[in-house]
Amino acid sequence: MTDTRSALPHLPASQCLLGAHLSIAGGLENSLYRAAALGCTALQIFTKNANTWKERNLKPAEIDRFDAARADTGIRAVAAHTSYLINIATPDRNQRARSCAALEQELIRATALQISDVVLHPGSHMGSGETRGLEKAAESLNAVLSKQPPTTARLLIETTAGQGNSLGYRFEQIAALIEKVEDKPKIGVCLDTAHIFTAGYDIRTLASISDVMRQFDAVVGIKYLKLLHLNDSKKTLGMRVDRHEHIGEGFIGLDAFRFILQDSRLAAVPKIIETPKDAHGQEWDRKNLERLRSLLSG
Repeated sequence: MTDTRSALPHLPASQCLLGAHLSIAGGLENSLYRAAALGCTALQIFTKNANTWKERNLKPAEIDRFDAARADTGIRAVAAHTSYLINIATPDRNQRARSCAALEQELIRATALQISDVVLHPGSHMGSGETRGLEKAAESLNAVLSKQPPTTARLLIETTAGQGNSLGYRFEQIAALIEKVEDKPKIGVCLDTAHIFTAGYDIRTLASISDVMRQFDAVVGIKYLKLLHLNDSKKTLGMRVDRHEHIGEGFIGLDAFRFILQDSRLAAVPKIIETPKDAHGQEWDRKNLERLRSLLSG
């Protein structure tokens, strides 16, 4: 993956697939209208309460309203994020089975809503060791992706900060999981800027992020990169702590985001902010998105 950024034309803001993770309060369809109000061309949502095991079975009327809102807003690039409780790498057989069942439901809901991608943290090995954790995670992925009837949503393994016993903080771990997945078209990667930074990948300058992206391409393969989470970091390089900050106000700075937004090789990859929310309204989302849009041409 060579750096040809300087020779690339700037991408108009209206053509950039840029958005935020937004609330589904009041109905799934409201997330799309919230996104449209912020000028988003992409969106990420939870399709249920992310902090509970209780499942949500979508009703036909909910699906219809979501479809209508998508038509009204014109927002087609929509991703879903799985529940935080899911841990496909745990050595506990019962918890892993519960996680796989929940992940299957996430894919079923996404398929019903015609959401193309579902973002998943690769899980925690819970002290059993990274090698065993990756083996269990791969077994879980294959079990879920082989279910019949098949779901159409693709699973995206998210890069992590490596906090605690979390897996996915090295590109080699992501590559190992992909290698073990039998149905390759059903798998992809979501790269989070804050996570890789605190995991030890220095992306603070144009030269360093260019080098990191070359590493990603060499180890994982740029063809697997299907979603980007654009977050600055409250924690510094290599701390392996997951704390997001507003764009340009953390330890990463603006150069990484400028590189990503101006690189035409990444133009078709949706970009989502998960920056801190304000207590009232969506003003911080608006500010962070406007800051990113300003980097498209400057």
